[in-house]
Amino acid sequence: METIFNCLIDSFIADKVGIAKNFLTVALAAQLKENLHTLYTGDQLQSAGIGNDAGLTHDKLIRSDKIYWLDPKHNDLHESNFFALMDLFVRHLNCTCYTGITGYEFHYALYETGSFYKKHLDQFRSNKSRAFSMIMYLNTEWEQADGGELCIYHEDHIQTIAPQNGTCVFFKSSELEHEVLVTNQPRLSITGWLKAD
Repeated sequence: METIFNCLIDSFIADKVGIAKNFLTVALAAQLKENLHTLYTGDQLQSAGIGNDAGLTHDKLIRSDKIYWLDPKHNDLHESNFFALMDLFVRHLNCTCYTGITGYEFHYALYETGSFYKKHLDQFRSNKSRAFSMIMYLNTEWEQADGGELCIYHEDHIQTIAPQNGTCVFFKSSELEHEVLVTNQPRLSITGWLKAD
């Protein structure tokens, strides 16, 4: 995994957006995808909100995905394997880049056909603990016509990333505005943030 971790970090240093294929193994991605499908068919997902705490609102004209937070208390084997992977990555990131990450939070995200998330920053105005954003995709055989690209707004160019299975995207939560373009197929991911005190 160290080679994949370094690929993610090196590409982040080069262009402010880290991208690594196969960050999630094929097996783990399939297991997490199955978890997400089970939650979805069991009506366990909730409409995602905008903002935090007292400022939390819901506006489907801005954001229309559905989410479910991962939690070690679920005692789910596949979520536990995911958390073990993140622990390894955070340890590697802190040792090599001295980032001071002390925690993280992740949720499943499902964009139904026609869903999107308009341009935004991930860091809250009232809480600066989110240091890095991470997205890991769970979509096999994704085609260009399926849409749903992550669109990242750099100062001098716009970068689009297809939500391909197992790929991880990594960037600073406070720096880059981004959006999820309208998806023409159900689009699945695990999305979250590495946090610093």
